[in-house]
This record gives sequence, structure tokens and C-alpha cells, in this order.
Amino acid sequence: MSKELVSIIDVKDHVGEKITIGAWVANKSGKGKLAFLQLRDGTAFFQAVAFKPNFIETFGEEEGTAKFDTVKKLSQETSVLVTGIVKEDERSKFGYELDITDLEVVGDSKDYPITPKEHGTDFLMDNRHLWLRSRKQMAIMQIRNAIIYATYEFFDKNGFIKFDSPILSGNAAEDSTELFETDYFGTPAYLSQSGQLYLEAGAMALGRVFDFGPVFRAEKSKTRRHLTEFWMMDAEYSFLSHDESLDLQEAYVKALIQGVLDRAPQALEALERDTELLKKYIAEPFKRVSYDDAISLLQEHEADEDTDYEHLEHGDDFGSPHETWISNYFGVPTFVVNYPASFKAFYMKPVPGNPERVLCADLLAPEGYGEIIGGSVREDDYDALVAKMESLGMDRSEYEFYLDLRKYGSVPHAGFGIGIERMVTFVAGTKHIREAIPFPRMLHRLKP
Repeated sequence: MSKELVSIIDVKDHVGEKITIGAWVANKSGKGKLAFLQLRDGTAFFQAVAFKPNFIETFGEEEGTAKFDTVKKLSQETSVLVTGIVKEDERSKFGYELDITDLEVVGDSKDYPITPKEHGTDFLMDNRHLWLRSRKQMAIMQIRNAIIYATYEFFDKNGFIKFDSPILSGNAAEDSTELFETDYFGTPAYLSQSGQLYLEAGAMALGRVFDFGPVFRAEKSKTRRHLTEFWMMDAEYSFLSHDESLDLQEAYVKALIQGVLDRAPQALEALERDTELLKKYIAEPFKRVSYDDAISLLQEHEADEDTDYEHLEHGDDFGSPHETWISNYFGVPTFVVNYPASFKAFYMKPVPGNPERVLCADLLAPEGYGEIIGGSVREDDYDALVAKMESLGMDRSEYEFYLDLRKYGSVPHAGFGIGIERMVTFVAGTKHIREAIPFPRMLHRLKP
């Protein structure tokens, strides 16, 4: 483009100036000599106003009328170059609008399928590539971007090195029933469900490492909290205790929330997110409660009128209603620590003096968003890890590199993982995790 373009988010710096914006027409209205365009360019939404007499004054009767008619006939999602004068407008949520002096159509759009009327979620997901253009979806992607930016910033400030783990793996990090198997030149291989095992090797070499990338679970996404493919950040660090690991996780989550407040306030406003609640989560300490105390608390309150969850005994795993109740009870993100070893991963270190419990924690988000972080202290003793693997019937040959980390200079170490989409959903205050990832359901388009 020959013209220097200004982003909508930056128009506040050009009040009284003539500028040109490259944008799409999200909607339009008007009557008679006035036309109102709702424009978007990926940074924000913005109103532009066309007044027919101004066009005629600038271009003459014939050309001015033709240009104004072009504005009035613009269809949804037509791309345009719009030139005009930026003016403050207190009536606008954005605070500014554009008085159009000229407009050029760049690309036509006919019969755009997602109209301002109501559409079902399945229809919108089938048209995800277009639904991303809507005000709400744009805001969610801006929040996702802010969380990713804050992740890199936090770990850089805290002495971590980015350490990429492979997406194709020869073994399982946790439960092999959740793995997607593929053929690797005649040898079975699996799409990664976590980079953790490889990150532990990185932590033994570099001290503090993190990765960020796609992971896969071979289970159908049956709830609003689960995805088959999602993006996970894993971190591993040496010489930290269990409590110090929780301190780091809490600081990280608070940094993510603050990062969104700082970098995407307009997105939170568009979603009508309660920012005072987000600020509360930053200001107040996260709660820490043991698994056994949480079970006792659930049992104590299960007969209350406002509870709706199944009875649990000590040794049972939580379901979503239990997680929701626990975090809402405390009103802030809540660490549930030291779960039973019976349903946790093989690599978790037992609680000293209590081998039936392991040094781990799940961070439960309030408002019904459930687990957003899972982490643990890793078993650093070679003999203890071998014994655990043998008791589970695991094939040691697939984990020799992992056992080597305990043979050559083992140290106490811990780590955690966070699903970015769950964190986005929590911070954005949205209801379905599929909205937090750009393309969550494109595999349904594949034909056998």
C-alpha cells in the first residue's frame, strides 16, 4: 500500500489529524445523508461516519454522490482503506470516531455467513476461520497473546532458558492410554502429551528451563474444559523445595493476570470481565490446602443446600464439581497439595513419612474454571524410581535416559505444567475452552 496506515488502537494519538486506516467493515447502519461504519483491523473496533454533503463538497456532485453510495452499499467484511479526521467522541466506548473524507474498497465480501443474528456454537465452530473476526473472539485472542507474552517475560526475569522438547516421542509421560500413536518408519511413536520428561534433562543441564508448544490427548473433548490438542507451558527447576515451587507457580499465575490487565485492557472490557476480581486474585495470597483436608471439607459441607457434588472418600479423585466448590469456598485460586499416589504419575516423590501421598499440587481456579496447573516434586532417587516403575509394570528400556538423570548427579527438583487455553478461559471469563484456541476442531474436516 502506498499510504501510511494507522492502527485503530493508535488513533488516540492522532486527534484532529487526517489519517488512513486499513480495515474490514464489521457492520454498518445509517439513514439518508448519514452512514455509520463499524470498522475493525485486529487491534480494536472503531466507528467511522460518512456525511454525504462533505463528499459532494470535496469531490463534486457526481463523484461525491457515487462515493457516498459506495459507502452505503458496503457489505459485511468488505475490506477498505478509509481516510478521515479523528475526533474525540464521549458517546463512544472507544472514545474516538472518524469523520470519513474518502474510502477505497480493497476486497469485496458477498453473503458473509456469520451475520449479527444468533448462531449455534456448532455452526460457529464449523466456521471458526471466520468467527475469529468477531469482537468477542478477537478479544479472547488478544488475551491469549498477552498471556503468551507474559509467560516469556516472567521466565526470562526468573532465570529460565527456553528449552524445546520433541513433539514426537517414543514413550509416555503419564498415561499411555491417552497417546496418539503414529508410525515412525516402522517403529511406534507418539504425539507428545507433555514435554516434562525431556525438560528434566534440561534442568539437570541448565538449572531452570521451560518449554511452550502443542500437546495431544487421545480422548474426545466431551466437556467445556477439555481439548484433544492444546498448548502447554512446562517448567522444570533444580534445587527448589515443594513450598518454593508453589511460590514460583503463584508468582507466575499472578504475572499472567497482570500481563493481561496491562496489555489487553480493551479486550477485558469487550468481554465485560470483572477486572476488580482479577486484581483481587493478584493482591491476595493463594490458598493452600492438603488433599485430605479438602476431602474432609467436602464431606463436611456436602449436605449444604447450595452444594451439588457426589460424596467422596479419602483416596478418591476429585471431579469438576468438587474442584469448583473447593476454589469457590476460598474465593481465590487454591492449591490442593499432596494427593494419593494411587492416581498420580509415577515420577512424583512421596511425602516424607507417608508413601501413600505424593508431593504434588493442582492449582484450582475459582468461578468454576477448575485445574489450571498441575505440578510436583520429582523423584530424584534412582533406586526409588526403579522400584516404582517395576511396581507399575513399566518397561524400563523406554525410560533409560530418564533414569540416567538419577544416576549422574541427581538433585532435588520440581516442575509444573499449565494449559494455556484453560488459563485464557479463566482470565477472559468465557465459558467454553474451544474459544481459547484459534483452531480447536479442524480435524473434523479430514475425510478418510
